[in-house]
Amino acid sequence: MRRGLTALRAIVLREALRFLGQRGRLVAALVRPLVWLLVFAAGFRAALGLSIIPPYQTYIAYETYIVPGLCGMILLFNGMQSSLSLTYDREMGSMKLLLTSPLPRWWLLVCKLMAGSVISILQAYAFLAIAALYGIQMPWQGYLLALPALFIAALMLGALGLALSSFIKQLENFAGVMNFVIFPMFFLSSALYPLWKMAEAGRVLHSICAANPFTHAVELIRFALYATPNLPALGWTLLALAAFMALALWGYDPARGMMRRKG
Repeated sequence: MRRGLTALRAIVLREALRFLGQRGRLVAALVRPLVWLLVFAAGFRAALGLSIIPPYQTYIAYETYIVPGLCGMILLFNGMQSSLSLTYDREMGSMKLLLTSPLPRWWLLVCKLMAGSVISILQAYAFLAIAALYGIQMPWQGYLLALPALFIAALMLGALGLALSSFIKQLENFAGVMNFVIFPMFFLSSALYPLWKMAEAGRVLHSICAANPFTHAVELIRFALYATPNLPALGWTLLALAAFMALALWGYDPARGMMRRKG
């Protein structure tokens, strides 16, 4: 138990030091959602109407509606970037040293996942602070209740990136797959538009958005920021987390690699 906690602390500290040494990463993580918030929101608001009626039946400005979705964007991009670093570590050899430690492999992967999630949450709260300075403020209880929602969503999206990194062996290929995964997940979700707007566009598009795990992660964050429970979103996000984590553990199973080499 003590060795497991020591490994967790060491991996989280390593990821934090790496993040602090890459200041451009924090700037890029904040600039991307801020551009959507400050520039594109005006155009989308004009196209969608003056106000949005979310599932909790209150009128809010479009800028306020997309803040949870932009928090999800931060988690999504950081989850993929954390997994990109895994691919880099594997090429450099440090990942091999980590996975050959006496601790269980699944725990080491969970530690990497939790470390990346902590970094994602810090970035999301930095964005929420800037949005509050801009005048987009949530109920004060929401900022507290959003913490577990952000953590669960970050774990789910990080597990997706972890699963992808287990099957992609080259750094160049992973960068291309990132774009192939990130943009469809983001745009085919409720991050920028409510699902009832998607239903107006077509049943097929609405069904795709409703089945998107990122949609449920965004809705979990959105309801949490308004201090409102959303058990269906929580259940689907946890289910996606379990599925992606199981896929990642299977992908990093050394027995699978041995069977592939024998074949």
